[in-house]
Amino acid sequence: MGSTETDIREVDVLLVGAGFGTFAMVNKLRKIGLKYTIFEKGSRSGGVWYWNCYPGARVDSETPIYQFFDEELWEDFTFKERYPNGKQIRQYFDYVDKKWNISQDIEYDKNVEAALFHKDRNQWLVETSCGEQIYCRWFILSIGFAARRYTPNFEGFDKFKGEIYHSAIWPQHDVRMKGKKVAQIGTGATGIQIAQTIGPVVDHLTVFQRTPNYTLPMNQKSLDNNEEQQKKKDGKYEETFKKLRTTFSGFPYTFQEKSTFDDTPEEREKFYASLIEIGGFRFWLNNYNDMLKDLKANDEAYKFWRKTVIKRISDPKKQELLAPQKAPHPWGTKRPSLEQNIYEVLDLPHVDIIDVNEDPIVSFTEKGIKTKNRIVEVDVIILATGFDSSTGGLAQLNIRGTDGQTIADHWKNGCRTSMGISMSEFPNMFFLYGPQAPTAFSNGPSCTQFQAEWLVSTLKELTEEGITYFEAKEEAQDEWCRRTREQWDNTLFPLAKSWYQGANIPGKKVEPLNWVGGTPEYVWALETSCKNGYQGWIVEK
Repeated sequence: MGSTETDIREVDVLLVGAGFGTFAMVNKLRKIGLKYTIFEKGSRSGGVWYWNCYPGARVDSETPIYQFFDEELWEDFTFKERYPNGKQIRQYFDYVDKKWNISQDIEYDKNVEAALFHKDRNQWLVETSCGEQIYCRWFILSIGFAARRYTPNFEGFDKFKGEIYHSAIWPQHDVRMKGKKVAQIGTGATGIQIAQTIGPVVDHLTVFQRTPNYTLPMNQKSLDNNEEQQKKKDGKYEETFKKLRTTFSGFPYTFQEKSTFDDTPEEREKFYASLIEIGGFRFWLNNYNDMLKDLKANDEAYKFWRKTVIKRISDPKKQELLAPQKAPHPWGTKRPSLEQNIYEVLDLPHVDIIDVNEDPIVSFTEKGIKTKNRIVEVDVIILATGFDSSTGGLAQLNIRGTDGQTIADHWKNGCRTSMGISMSEFPNMFFLYGPQAPTAFSNGPSCTQFQAEWLVSTLKELTEEGITYFEAKEEAQDEWCRRTREQWDNTLFPLAKSWYQGANIPGKKVEPLNWVGGTPEYVWALETSCKNGYQGWIVEK
């Protein structure tokens, strides 16, 4: 690695990424006096919301929870919608940046490519794509769970003469879809948002679907600024933020104390309807406590959900494609998406749905897509094919630990972390909103802020005690992997081929990549690891 040591600058902390995780750390790091800098691959802050430019992009966490908990921030900023769109989130990051003057510490268009731990000085030597190097005591990767996009290896991909867009790297400008023939591959959260946005304006839309998305009504609405200001004055915002610390997912609600069959069929029907009416993720994360653990209970939820959906679809064939009579997998074991009008859009006569299980894609052609049974000619192909989630972003980096091996080397037989925030053999390195944390089952800003609070508090203690080496013990890592698997196997999640467990990537090991034991227990585990002389860690001065 290049320069002489005297030419290489040093910081206490290097943060990679300029999204929620890093922004949650910055002000706290300043207060404890640690010198830091931020490397951001993009040209603007916002993390994934810098890249989320596709049509219809918006959050699925309702106001006010998709923001920082700091009163000095929320007292002067109010979102305009119950579920803000990407533009509003980018405006929010600009506001926070200006308030805390974060950009002075961000180096944009700087991509971290490699890092090597130097035991002789207990520091990481980090190198960017342009060859610049920097030493840091603490190396914090805040790149999120969706840092590596997935593009299937379609035959003839380069032959198509029209436009191709992947939702993860959408142009920073608008793309004209009006009057065009469009093919969309994928119906995950992004796919749902794109389809319901472009469906009404395109000449024809063909949606290639592998698995129906169990979408829930967003029940979107504009917010009255005066009403929101009154909520702030009455302590409603502060009360909500406090509640996030007590719930399973960092949302302001959690599962019921009772089980599905504690209620009569009539009571269940009324309860299910109330969750759907409120909207958002309540039908998923505010349901009966056995809905994600007991198949018979789950069947009841699926039957009610299906009944609400098919009423919105006139075409019987589309009804079966979008809400099959027999559930393809238990309800809620793949991530449900929030929608505004997806079924009305997909029911339009100029929208076709192709089940790729029955009619798989054979190849791309110059004019479109060839399947087993037909040729679909289009002007535009949209790849809403998702990510190599949770582990892919970290594993693609050439980061080498004390044994000289990369993260990918350590994970070749399966993901292994200590509390979803660190790894054995990678001292002084942490990652936020990554694998084996509550990540996919949490409100993102809640999870990252909980992790950031623990991490800054820990760094403060380590600095005060003169500790310069902090590595997760292998036995602590083994125990966390065991607990992650145990919690996962006590649910219905293993029954779905989902990105929650890496099943969307061909050849990838299918395993639990997220902690499903709840946010409070996760935070407790972090805090407990530092008790009794840092019992979960190897420490050196």
